[in-house]
Amino acid sequence: MPGHVLGHGSPARASSERRQGGAAVKEPPRPRPGRRPRAGSRPARARPAGHRAGPPARAEPRPRTYSRRFPGAAAGDSPRGGRRRARRGAKMAAKASHSHVKLEGEIERCRAEGHWGQLRHLAQQLLPLARPPRKVAAAGGAQDAEDYGIMLLAEALLEECLKENFAKLKDSIPLTEKNEPKLSEAKQYLTSILSRGKLRPKYMTEAMLILGKLHYVEGSYRDAISMYARAGIDDLSTKDEPLYMLRLVTEAFVIKGLSLERSANSIASRARLCEREEEVMACFETACVIAQVYLQELEKTLNNTHSRSIKGSNVTCSEFELSYFLEAALQSAYVTHLKKGNIVKGMRSLREILRTVETKSTQTFKMTAAKQLAQVLLHSLSEDCYWSPLSDLLPEFMTKEDQSYVSNLLCRRPELYTEENAYCPQDNVEEALLLLLISESMANRDAVISRAPDQQDDRAISLRDASAVYDLLSITLGRRGQYVMLSECLERAMKFAFDEFHLWYQLALSMVACGKSAYAVSVLKECAKLRPTDPTVPLLAAKVCIGSLHWLEEGEYFAKMVIDLGEDAGESLAKGYLALGLTYSLQATDATLKGTQDELNKKALQTLERARDLAPEDHQIILYLSLQLALVRQISDAVEHLQEALQLCKDDLNSLHLLALLFSSQKHYQHALDVINMAVVEYPESFSLLFTKVKLEWVHKGPEEALVTCRHMLQMWQMVYNVLQHSGSEKGSSVTETPVIKKHNGLHLTLPDAHDADSGSQRASSLAASRLEQAMSEVTMQSSAMKQGPMQLWTALEQIWLQAAELFMEQQHLKEASFCIQEAASLFPTSHAVLYMRGRLAEMKGNLEEARQLYDEALTVNPAGVEIMHSLGLVLSRLERRDLAQKVLRDAIQIQTTSHRAWNSLGEVLQAQGKNEAAIECFLTALDLESSSPVIPFTVIPREL
Repeated sequence: MPGHVLGHGSPARASSERRQGGAAVKEPPRPRPGRRPRAGSRPARARPAGHRAGPPARAEPRPRTYSRRFPGAAAGDSPRGGRRRARRGAKMAAKASHSHVKLEGEIERCRAEGHWGQLRHLAQQLLPLARPPRKVAAAGGAQDAEDYGIMLLAEALLEECLKENFAKLKDSIPLTEKNEPKLSEAKQYLTSILSRGKLRPKYMTEAMLILGKLHYVEGSYRDAISMYARAGIDDLSTKDEPLYMLRLVTEAFVIKGLSLERSANSIASRARLCEREEEVMACFETACVIAQVYLQELEKTLNNTHSRSIKGSNVTCSEFELSYFLEAALQSAYVTHLKKGNIVKGMRSLREILRTVETKSTQTFKMTAAKQLAQVLLHSLSEDCYWSPLSDLLPEFMTKEDQSYVSNLLCRRPELYTEENAYCPQDNVEEALLLLLISESMANRDAVISRAPDQQDDRAISLRDASAVYDLLSITLGRRGQYVMLSECLERAMKFAFDEFHLWYQLALSMVACGKSAYAVSVLKECAKLRPTDPTVPLLAAKVCIGSLHWLEEGEYFAKMVIDLGEDAGESLAKGYLALGLTYSLQATDATLKGTQDELNKKALQTLERARDLAPEDHQIILYLSLQLALVRQISDAVEHLQEALQLCKDDLNSLHLLALLFSSQKHYQHALDVINMAVVEYPESFSLLFTKVKLEWVHKGPEEALVTCRHMLQMWQMVYNVLQHSGSEKGSSVTETPVIKKHNGLHLTLPDAHDADSGSQRASSLAASRLEQAMSEVTMQSSAMKQGPMQLWTALEQIWLQAAELFMEQQHLKEASFCIQEAASLFPTSHAVLYMRGRLAEMKGNLEEARQLYDEALTVNPAGVEIMHSLGLVLSRLERRDLAQKVLRDAIQIQTTSHRAWNSLGEVLQAQGKNEAAIECFLTALDLESSSPVIPFTVIPREL
């Protein structure tokens, strides 16, 4: 048979066969040159040179000719040449096989890592190779390879289209073939290869999964569900599957769950609806597990040296971005639980996600999950229902928990962090704080601080995420009173908070809350620059300056900033005038010249009246207008305005306190006691009211009745202290627990002259004196550990002991008075109030020189102490040093012109010097002031916003 399968033989076989008469005859192989023939072999016989069946003679080599039937092959070729060509053919085949394996590996890598542009290029390279000569025997294999290339091309086109329309996917806006040519082309490719059905079953399943995703983005949810049912995803196993298949299965489950969720409106049966909801949750939970496995395995691959050595694989983990469906797979389960109100299930899902070993691609998602879990812990879970992450669920929740929906076909589970040496929170606030601190560190690490225009969007996203974390931190740390920690956290945010008002204002508020008032004012100045038309910023700055700092000039500046806004300030305009009026009033108190005091008092009254005209229903403005009238001793007008304020707010603490003082200035002590008792019933833990009650009882009923109230104050102090200690030690292991005491609840103690309740002159020198003696007392204290809690608490205890000592001295019980002074001295040894009371005791014992020395020491600590000056003047007068006594008393009057006791003592000194006319004027002034003097100066009422 001519031409029988000759063209398909191997080169070695073709060279070793010779033809005789058209039939193939095998020729025995000749030995290689230089080798002896093997034993038992027959030597070849010499044949004629023209005989085709025999080899040529050795002595006469035949000229090289080529066969007509085999172009390119030597007619007289040797077996050695055939074997050489066979080896070359084998090498070429091996090289082609290696190239094919490399191509397949590159395709799998691109599909797993999401390099769709590169995959598209590879698919286009693959298509020409899949078109060999059209022969019947190879037609099926060629079509299979061609369809596989088309499927890869369709997947790349679809993924590029989805990446371009990420925003529409997030907003659930369907994509149309008319507007998306890549989507249309991908659909045509997938439909054609599925209709032909020439792909292998594995690739047919992949094509169905890709087409199901395409149906979903088109809005054809029923078609997507049908395609996934056809692919049989419920029976798919992820064991020993490549990475890209894990991604496809993850997306298939989450898309199926989303499609079922959005097509559930057509179900009328409640039972069927419940089944559908369970099926949806099963899809979401399965997708979440597979997605975490996929991302962990992907990071291992990207970190592998072999993977990085592949040509073109210069991608790092940090460059891999989560697609829309991978993000949906990670969060759909817990989001659905929380939307349905299943707080327990949602928390468990979030905790499981956070316990898995994170990858670089999931760091941003982990930060989002941590924020959401913190929100649930703070807003939706009470402390009584809390259970720690490492403990079992509470019994009352066990019956509500169903079994996990995750399919048993999932043989691979994500890696979890070990529980060894792990810190476990004890309550919901602790866990929320831990989550937020982790999120804050991640937000700071990934913050975009570049001001380049092309970084604007990334910078906005970074700022938005960080602001959400800091808002939650403000809530969490505010619950525990940890404002110092909050201010430190917000200070770290300043590196990317340029021109961001919200973070600057949060920082200012945290500094105000933790007592960093000077820093707060500086930050508020920056806030005012960022929002020059916002009146609340300068108002808050004025509040801080007027209150804790006593920076009256700065307070005046900020108050005028509000007023300068005019009508643009809105309702804050009246508050601006109120702040300015309080500033003038405090400046008048500090002034040393009578003319300056009168001028500032007049400006204060005018400004407060203007504030009242703007806000006639504001009881606080009317209260401070009444207080200003009382300070200038217009008692009747003050009472009238105060009654108006009480009609607007009947239970205001400062209004009731001022009313009692006004009654006492009119010498209606019983009415004043009635008002104080009524206020104490409303505010039983207000030490400020109790001190005024002691003074009223002393004046009206005697020291015995006042001592009973002092004993009650000691009991009240002990109760407040025990509450603070209990709240501080109840959760002693909690690093975030700090007792929070409201000012009006338990510690409303206002002593403007820093330990001297009788003076009432709120001055910068008095504040400096209190800070100095506090520092000195802390140095000299033998045991500073005993003073736990707010300093105001210990100041209140000191004042109680000194008040009791003064009452005992009034009764001439000097021993008991000495004991009370020692108790106060054990708290603050260098306090000017303690030194003053020790001087009083020495004076009563007749030790005038010792008393003078103690008064001098007290005056050194507090140079503006009017009561100290008054007592020192009297002692100097008794020591026959009347000129110096006169000077000291005049200094006291210059500081506080309304002190009738100082005026009276000055008159006595002048009378002893024989200056009767001047003495008479002093006595008349003292009588006039005494007729309108309250038991405690009006300045005990705090003047603050």
